[in-house]
Amino acid sequence: MTHPRHRWWRRAKRAAFAVFLCIAAYLIVRAALSIDWQEVRKVLADLSASTIAIALGLTALSYLLYTGYDVAARTYAGHHVPTPRVMAISAIAYAFALNIGAAVGGAGFRLRMYAREGVTLGRITRVIGFCVATNWVGYMLIAGVLFAIGTVVPPPDFPLRAFGLGSGAALRAIGVVLLACAFAYFVACHVTHGRVYHVRGHHFRFPTPRLALLQFAMAATNWTLIGLVCAQFLPQVGDAQVIATVLLASVATALAHVPAGIGVLEAVFIAMLGHRVPPAHLVGALLAFRACYYLLPLLIAAAGYAWLELASRPSSTSPSVAKQ
Repeated sequence: MTHPRHRWWRRAKRAAFAVFLCIAAYLIVRAALSIDWQEVRKVLADLSASTIAIALGLTALSYLLYTGYDVAARTYAGHHVPTPRVMAISAIAYAFALNIGAAVGGAGFRLRMYAREGVTLGRITRVIGFCVATNWVGYMLIAGVLFAIGTVVPPPDFPLRAFGLGSGAALRAIGVVLLACAFAYFVACHVTHGRVYHVRGHHFRFPTPRLALLQFAMAATNWTLIGLVCAQFLPQVGDAQVIATVLLASVATALAHVPAGIGVLEAVFIAMLGHRVPPAHLVGALLAFRACYYLLPLLIAAAGYAWLELASRPSSTSPSVAKQ
């Protein structure tokens, strides 16, 4: 029988999520009605070849760095898939995760591709858990620093001010909390390394402190590269402010569960930077960012996945029957 406190907590989470979706929908509709779409097309047409080239180069660096998550996860999980194949699996899963969601893209495609390499289900889940942890501990580090130093101050009409979450002081406090969480993770890796924890039939352990430092370095750098890709299309805004806004938008996207964060990303940027950059310019910049960082890699990933499916030999071990 479900405890009344648990039922209350579930209802509270549903209510909070509903409020969040309403706010996001309001921001999206308000932004769409205020945008001059002819101006958006002009912004896209005026992009220089050098800007696009730099953005594509940074995108390639970001995806290359992301493949390091899975390479490091191989040490943590203890499988023996060759490095080039691990990097291909990682890049493909990343592109699909960004465009169709982490559960299907990041986890689902990894399960499929690693299983074809003969990796057991237990090790695959450890790879997935390690990569997810890497992504978010790096987020906590870079977002914690940028928020804590006051890189972004929401405009006076920011919708969440009514809830006490839209002030510079609130963001600085959130930054401090994020840094504390990142530090707590590293301490846990140092203190508890070697211990195995069992939770609801699953077991896990924290990585070594050296692996934890590698997680922080890779993910914090990758989040910075993502922000710099976007910043190429918004030269009128400082790089640090664009990176911090990308970080805020990424959380909103994760909460909304909208594939590729369509509309949510744009709404957050307009809410945070619309007082400095015309909405049409923001939308044009974000469309260019999506084309470079989301759509082009997705096309390449789709082709790469098709090649892996054709080139890989069916494994005798599938995730449905593998153990360990």
